[in-house]
Amino acid sequence: MRCAILADIHGNLAAFQAVLEDLQRRGAADRIWCLGDTVGYGPHPRECLALLRRHDHLCVAGNHDWAAAGNIDTSHFNPDAAAACRWTAERLTPDDVRYLRGLPLTLPQGDFTLVHGSPREPIWEYVLSVRSAEENFGHFETRFCLIGHSHAPLIFELGREGDCLYRQLPGQLSLDGEGKRLIINCGSVGQPRDGDPRASYAILDTEAGAIQHHRIAYDIAATQQSMRQAGLPARLINRLSLGW
Repeated sequence: MRCAILADIHGNLAAFQAVLEDLQRRGAADRIWCLGDTVGYGPHPRECLALLRRHDHLCVAGNHDWAAAGNIDTSHFNPDAAAACRWTAERLTPDDVRYLRGLPLTLPQGDFTLVHGSPREPIWEYVLSVRSAEENFGHFETRFCLIGHSHAPLIFELGREGDCLYRQLPGQLSLDGEGKRLIINCGSVGQPRDGDPRASYAILDTEAGAIQHHRIAYDIAATQQSMRQAGLPARLINRLSLGW
């Protein structure tokens, strides 16, 4: 089985389309696993939801998904994120809202657990340090956990002695190794924050026991222009060019 692992699309239709086109060139996938935050920040929330829902997919809730749908408030959001969330909420259809409100926080799939932020705090916690990763390994039962939320492609590996190792997600990641447990972040489709503005996603091949990580250029200027026309905050517009 081949699964496309996507996270943090954030209403960026140009980036989402570029990823799907690249996926098709690489032989497509049987299913999309979406790790949340399909909406928020970007100028095309409805279009991104519609495009995702046209594919065979599984999706978990992100904080922006639930905030836009009214499941949570924006009191923990920074002012720009809160403003974008209000703008997004005003543009969703009742069917969009029902879909977002119904998304699960955690979703086990075979050897994998799918969450947005972390298995401990599914929509809020950023797993960016060895310490937080170590604490989260006790909060899921599968060998692997796929996360988003931090918008950066990373791996945390739990060693046999209980120590935790950290590294950047490589282009090719083997999942072989008896007892190996990993927390894997495949980066963000619509708003990368690792200094590389290209869209980030991965393909899981369960038969090969491997994950391939890809970076895809897209028309950033087109997304930025749509954001300006929508009146979205300038900081959110400018950061797309920087990958931060």
